[in-house]
Amino acid sequence: MSLGDEPGYPETGHTRTRLPDDPYGGASRRGGRSSSRSLVTVVGVVVLLIAAIAFANRGDGNDSSTSSTTANGGSANGSQPKTSSTAATGTKPVETKSAGIPTGFAHSTQGAQSAAANYAVTLGSTGMFNKDSRHRIVDGLYTSAAADKLQNAMDAAYSAAFLSKLGLDANGNAPKGGTFVSRTVPAGTTADQYGDSTAKVSVWYVGLIGMSGTSSTNPVTTTWKTWTFDLQWADGDWKISADTQKDGPAPVPGDDQAATSDEISKAVEQYGGFTYAR
Repeated sequence: MSLGDEPGYPETGHTRTRLPDDPYGGASRRGGRSSSRSLVTVVGVVVLLIAAIAFANRGDGNDSSTSSTTANGGSANGSQPKTSSTAATGTKPVETKSAGIPTGFAHSTQGAQSAAANYAVTLGSTGMFNKDSRHRIVDGLYTSAAADKLQNAMDAAYSAAFLSKLGLDANGNAPKGGTFVSRTVPAGTTADQYGDSTAKVSVWYVGLIGMSGTSSTNPVTTTWKTWTFDLQWADGDWKISADTQKDGPAPVPGDDQAATSDEISKAVEQYGGFTYAR
C-alpha cells in the first residue's frame, strides 16, 4: 500500500459519504486530512498504504456524483455488459501457500490477474501493520530487487507515530476492547498488458479501514481504489516489481444504516477474509 499523491477535496469531485456524527456511541469523527501524507516514496516501486490514504481522504462535505449506468448493470443507452465479463473462468485456483500467502499462479493472463487480486488482499491486510509479518509479506510478493528497496522505507512509513494515529501500539496491536479493521475486497481485475515474462494488471477494490470500539474516534469506513501491479514471472510465479494506486471509480453511496461498533467487531470475527482467484 503506498502513500503518495492522495488528492484533497473538494477538487477531486469524487463521491463522499457523510458518516453519522456519532457512529460509535460518543466517538467524534476525525476531520480533515492526516499528516501522514507522503511519508515515503520509493524510486521505481511505490507501495500505497490503504490506511494512510483512507484517513487522509476523509472530508466533511456533501459532494455527490451521478452515474450513467442503470441498476441492472447496463449503460444509460440500454446496452448490456458482455456475459464473458462476469463469467467464471476455467483455470483451477491455486492450492498452495507460503507463509500464509497463496503461491503457484498459472503462467497465463488469468494467472496474472488472480495473483494481482490475491496480492491486493494480502497487502491490504492487518498483517502489514506488524514489522515481522510485513517483512514476510514484502519478501514473498515482490521481486528480490523491489523488496530490497522497500523494506527500510516501509519500516519508516509504519512508524510507531503513524501506528499511534490509527489507534495501534508500536507492534500494530489494537487496544483492549478495540478491533482494528484493514481489508482489501477486490471487485474486479483487468490485464492492461501481458507478455510471457511481464504483465500489468489493475485491481478495482473497496478498502475497509478503521478501529471498531466504543472509545474509537476513527470508525471503520470504506474507500474505492484501483491498484495497478507490474508483475514479473520469476522463480515459477508472478512477483510484483512495482505498483501504483489511484482513487475510484467509486459508486454512488447507498442509504444503508451505519452499523454499531459491536456489530462491526462481531462481523470482522465472524466473516473471515477471502483469497481470490479469477
